[in-house]
Amino acid sequence: MKVENIDAVLYDFGGVFTLSPFEEVENWGRQIGVPPGEKLLEIIFGPYHEDTDHPWHRVERGEVSLLEAREEIIQIGAEKGIDSDLFKIFARMSNADGARQDVLERALAVARCGYATALITNNAEEFRERWMAMIPTNDLFDVIIDSSEVGIRKPDPRIFQMALEKLGGVSPERSLFLDDLETNVVAARRLGIHGVVVENDPAETLDVLDRLIEIRHGSTASFSG
Repeated sequence: MKVENIDAVLYDFGGVFTLSPFEEVENWGRQIGVPPGEKLLEIIFGPYHEDTDHPWHRVERGEVSLLEAREEIIQIGAEKGIDSDLFKIFARMSNADGARQDVLERALAVARCGYATALITNNAEEFRERWMAMIPTNDLFDVIIDSSEVGIRKPDPRIFQMALEKLGGVSPERSLFLDDLETNVVAARRLGIHGVVVENDPAETLDVLDRLIEIRHGSTASFSG
């Protein structure tokens, strides 16, 4: 597909505008001696490539509070002899660096070029004020889809359809989605949305955004994805 065919850019938040929180969870698991074969990430956040009844998924759909989910997740870990208090994890994350400035700058430039833009984030209601303060959301996005507000979370295809509808009915084929989780990108691609998996090194992401900017300035560059 050619970049000049894109009218809308859809972004994930964590892992795109910030470093992925999942790596920090696994680091903590190694430090506290989580036994081999057990994954602290899945205990705390559930099978993230799916949409299930795990307590964290219910938090992200706005069905239970963060405190309620915390108690359930602690119990899941306790049954395996693992300390899975997610508040301890979040305390570590609060010390992490903020937004990725290079990605942020490119996304601001994309918005200034006139592309329709949306944020699609799986998040907890209790975190909204904090993460929105990390980046200039009003300058970056025309639409914000927060899973805890709409009751739908990625990879449910309805959340992508909702974003496109709120952007005025942009067609999937003229949309691009950036997310650090391949399963979410695959779900978007099934709808016809073009997708890029954002790695820890966001070089490809920056290249794609640069090409979008170039197209709006008269370049004939193209991108395969």
